[in-house]
This record gives sequence, C-alpha cells and structure tokens, in this order.
Amino acid sequence: MSRCISAQWSLRRGVAAWLATGLLCAAAQADGLKYPPAPRGNVVEDYHGTAVADPYRWMEELDSPATHAWVGAERKLTDDYLAGISERDGLRTRIAALYEYEKYGLPFQEGGRYYYTRNSGHEDQSVLYTTRRLEDPGTVALDPNALSASVKLIVTGYVPARDGRHLAYGVSEAGSDWVEWRVRDLDVGKDLPDVARHTKYYEPAFAHDSKGFYYSAFPAPQAGQELATQDAGDAVYYHALGTPASADRLIFSDPAHGDWQYEPHLSTDGRWLVIAAGEGEVGDKGLENIYLVDLSAEPLKALPVTSGFEAAYIYAGADAGKLYFLTTLDAPNGRIIGIDPLQPDRAHWQNVIANSADAIDLTQTSVTLVGHQLIVRTLHDARSRVLVYGLDGALHREVKLPGPGTAVGFEGRPQDTQAFYLFSDLITPTTVYHYDLKSGGSTVFRAPQVAFDPSQFEERQVFYPGKDGTRIPMTLAYRKGLKLDGHNPVLLYGYGGFGISTLPTFSPAHIAWLELGGVYAIANIRGGGEYGEKWHRQAIRTHKQVVFDDFIAAAEWLIAQHYTSTPRLAILGGSNGGLLVGACVTQRPDLYGAVVAAVGVMDMLRFNKFGQGAGWMGDYGSPQDPQEFKALYAYSPVHNVHPGTKYPATLIITGDHDTRVMPMHSFKFAAALQAAQAGSAPVLLYLEHASGHGGGGTMSQAIDQNADIYAFLIRNLGIRTE
Repeated sequence: MSRCISAQWSLRRGVAAWLATGLLCAAAQADGLKYPPAPRGNVVEDYHGTAVADPYRWMEELDSPATHAWVGAERKLTDDYLAGISERDGLRTRIAALYEYEKYGLPFQEGGRYYYTRNSGHEDQSVLYTTRRLEDPGTVALDPNALSASVKLIVTGYVPARDGRHLAYGVSEAGSDWVEWRVRDLDVGKDLPDVARHTKYYEPAFAHDSKGFYYSAFPAPQAGQELATQDAGDAVYYHALGTPASADRLIFSDPAHGDWQYEPHLSTDGRWLVIAAGEGEVGDKGLENIYLVDLSAEPLKALPVTSGFEAAYIYAGADAGKLYFLTTLDAPNGRIIGIDPLQPDRAHWQNVIANSADAIDLTQTSVTLVGHQLIVRTLHDARSRVLVYGLDGALHREVKLPGPGTAVGFEGRPQDTQAFYLFSDLITPTTVYHYDLKSGGSTVFRAPQVAFDPSQFEERQVFYPGKDGTRIPMTLAYRKGLKLDGHNPVLLYGYGGFGISTLPTFSPAHIAWLELGGVYAIANIRGGGEYGEKWHRQAIRTHKQVVFDDFIAAAEWLIAQHYTSTPRLAILGGSNGGLLVGACVTQRPDLYGAVVAAVGVMDMLRFNKFGQGAGWMGDYGSPQDPQEFKALYAYSPVHNVHPGTKYPATLIITGDHDTRVMPMHSFKFAAALQAAQAGSAPVLLYLEHASGHGGGGTMSQAIDQNADIYAFLIRNLGIRTE
C-alpha cells in the first residue's frame, strides 16, 4: 500500500563572456525592457525533404557557459520586472494568508498503524504523523522540513510495511523526477542505511514479510546530464533490508526494449508480483502489458498475461483468489475484469463491471478494492461520481458526495471496514471524509478553517461549442454578482492531453484571483479523459490541432458571452498545457491579453530526444514519421513564431530541476518570441530555482510563484486593485 503526495501541475566561452557582462540588446520593449541577446546559430536539419532551422540548438547544452550567461541575464530581467510591480507584495501577503490554515491529508493504515499528513499552515511541507488509534493524537513519523538545511529535499510519497515498523519514503532534490527511496525504522525514529536510487515515477512495494521491497529503477545518469538523459534501461529489482544495493536482485527487464518501463505491485497475500509495462512511462499511452511473477516459486519468472500494448490495464487489487484490473479492452470508458493468476489466459477472464456511459479516469487511482468491495470513481460531465460494487459486479450503492465536485481516495485493504476520501471544488476547501463501508454513510473527518467566506463566490458549469460543434464542458468560478459587461479579467486554464481529466479542485491561490474580481475557467477540451478514450483519441497525433481549436473556441465563447474581452483575457497551462498555450498564442496572438506557459513542451521536433520525451509519441506522434512530422511542424510553438508579430504579454515558466520537460523547450520559445516581438508587451522567461516539473514542491514556492503570476497579470491586463 502506498500514498503519494501529489505535486501541482512536470544549464560554453566567446559569446558567453559577452553575455555575462550583462549587455542587453538595443531593442526597447515595454517598461524599458531590453532582452538579452540570443545569437542565432546556423543549424538546419532535413525532415522528409523540408529544411528546418534550429537557431537556438546551443540552448540544449544546459551547462554551457553561453546558456548559463543567457539564462542568468533573463532571470535578472524578469526579477527586475516583477519587482517593479507595486501590487506584488500585497498579493503575496494575501495569498500567504489564504494558505495559512490547518490541512490534513488522507489517513491510511497498515500494520496496525494509521498514518496521515498534517500541515499547521506554516510548514513548507506537510508532516507525516502516525497513531495506533485515530481518536488519539499522532506522533511525528517524518518531518520533511527537517531532512536538510542546505539542499531543498522534497518528500514525494510514503509506502508503509505490513510489520508496522518500517516506512519507505521518496526524496527528490528540488522537485526533480529523480527520486531515491529511503527506509525509516519507526520504532527508533531513524533511517536505515537502505536506499533505492535512480528511480522515477513509481513507488516501491514492500514484500509481504516486510524484509525487503520491490522497486523500479534506471541506470545512473551521467553526472551533469540528469536533465537531458533519456529514460531507458528501466528494470525491476528486489532489495533485502540490511544488504548493500549492489546485492539487489534483478527481477525483470527486457534489454530488447530499452524504452519500456515497469511499475511493480504486490498482491495482498504477497504471492503475486504484478508488473505493468509501458512503452515509455507506464500510463502515458494508456496501453500496458501485464506480467505476473509467482514469488512462491523458484526460479522467479515473469509470465506475460497481456502483450502487444493493446489496451490499458491498471491493477486495482486482489481478493478471493482473483486479481482485478481496470481495462479499456473493448471498453473505451473502462471496465473491470477479474483474472485468476493460476489460470491467467484470456479464456478464463471474468468481466466484473461492464463499460458504461460514464468514463473511468485512467490517469488516477479510480478503482480500489476495499472491504471486499470495488469502489469505482467515474466521471460525469467532468465531475466525480462514486459507485460501490460487490466482487461479483453487483451494484451496491452510489456514494452520496457533498455536491458536484471532485472526490479522491477510497483506498485500503480488502479486510478494512472504513475508508477516507477528499472532496473539493474550485471554491470549496479540501475536506476529509470518513466513509463507512458497511452502512455507506459519509461523515466529515477533518474540515479546514479558512481565511475567506466561500459563500461570497459561485461556481457553475457551462457548455460551449467547439470549432466542429462538439459540446464541451467548462467550469467557471467568480465572485457572486458578476456583471457580464466584457470587462472582467478571466484566467482560462486547459490541458488537453494523455487522457488526463481536469476536474475542479481547490487552491487557495484561486481565491486570491477571484478576490481581484477575476473569473477562473477550466475548459475540458478533447485530448483529456473526461469522456473516456474516445474523447482522448479524437485529439492525438495528426489530430492534435483539435486540442488547440477547442481551447481557442473556449476563449471566443467567453468573449462572445461578455464574460471578458481580449485585453482582459489570459490563458494558462503547464506541461502539455504549456504546449497548449504556446500553440494557441502563436496561432491566435490577437485573441489574448496575456499568456502564462509553464514547463511547456515547445520544440515538437526534438521533444523525443530528452528525458521522458520518447514516451509522449503515443499522444504527439513521431517527427520521424512523414505525416506526423507535418502535423507537429504545423503547430510546434518554437517553429511557428513569426517575426514582426504583435504578441501578447507572455510569461514563460520553467524549473531548473525539471527532468521531465527539459528547460531548453522554454529557453528556445522565449528567445524566439523575444526576437520576433513587434509589439510593446513583455515576453519574459521565469526560471524557478530549486524547482522541478510540478513546481518547487513547497508551500512558500507556491505562494511566491502565484504572487508573481498574478502580479504579471495585474500589470498586463490592466486590473485595478483599489
């Protein structure tokens, strides 16, 4: 059993000496800005007969003196610009006050202990507590804030052992995807020497006897290449506690497919190791192979249950001699199957819960096996719906949620009699609920006391037509009494990729935006999973333009309905959503007043050469395929910046420890936009220190970044704060 802490949303001489002097180009910009010179190289590559220039190829050398100097000058330019916005300090103070409340995470239990995270409202990272009884006060099991005074270490997740004594916890430096798993002896409160290094994305699984754990890891990256190293060579190992890492046993790998990755799970009885394999990161393509290892037999051998990456297969749990999986095989919205591990051939599979009208989210833990029941979280018009079934597939009940919003949790063991879940929406602070598995009743377990009045705000869902007429949901939040006069500042958010659904969840920073008189909008565009795999696959590969068309249509609808107007409209997205807003601003620069593009994939002809990028070809396609190249080149933000264009105010954010989307994407895009800008609006590169793909991972970093973003929007959307 594991519990993750989720993040929000994932640097040589000659010219370098000149840049390092701080000399800036002569082209004056808004507020007296002068952009650092970015020399254009002469790299040109042939793609299927098309010559494509890559003038900023040198920025891919992240540790070169030239790149360091340019980035340093960009950082100073951005810091000076933001420091000159008088409203920033007040914004930071207010956002900090909104974050300052007691927060609880989901309680979970293992080995006779309960665990939960708590933040008093003042800690940068939530502290893990443990207790034998929930009604008793907990004691500190691990305080992430005390791990290091010199290096920013972020705890990424916890995995307790069944013996109630050992706890594995993941540690990332500055939010990097590179994670090492340490083991703490809870009885003495100290770490053991045991460490699993060079892992990414996947948590370990403790053995049934708690004497070791199974984990997935990559070869050690070359020093200095941590941000650029391609994900390759992943394998599953077993580490016995008290032994050196060099003695770890190789359980499974496939050298013939170096790009495959593996996620290990352990059945409740400890006999079966379930290994999910993906081409790239498991889950990125929504297509997995499943292998079973019978841990009671020697030699250990991984037997394939599925092959050919035909569909999604997501392990949900084990009970009564069966392994349960969520799959999209012959079920675009997902169905639940039961597999007897002693007879795993397809002829013996049991169809437990059929495909239905509502989709099951493939990108989160949407199906859990608790209390000898299957709890299934489905999506109904981009809102959570929770259904409880017996292991025979009989519907027992629907969980009555507090309202239309987002519910997560319902995890545990087959023998548990209770579970917990979190519920929130854009204006409802995250509340912890206790769920009684026998009666089906929910009660509030922990409710936050926040520094604002939720009744002052309103959330509503609307539907708008896409370019092709498709009905698309969008969620809006704003202060009650909003006037549709076209003057409201609107911040429009989108993602649109990898089957990831964007549901309304609470962030204190959203409230600060609403208090400014702003509207926060989420467009549930295609490419996501809100309506299942059909919704996702309508907008991938050569059809990726559908994503951008849907988002542009959302912006046009907000203007047509008089929520806002172009000078007051900002768009925001991160990661694949950074690509989204990068493509939209290059396609329709006339439509927005401001753009915030965070950790975006901006060079669509080289994304697959670094880090996790090769795994994204399931959604993006391959530049090496002639037809897919044509589509990629048509929308690649870096390649569609046109000199002499008036671009809106643009803030391009990246993290200095982002191993998932290499910072060169943002560097190239910023350099290209700055060189092409014919208008007076600023184009700024925001490099966050000690920050990975999902941001820095601490509360103070979240406060600082949101204050900077909103200050940028206040200045460039003309928001009056008096």
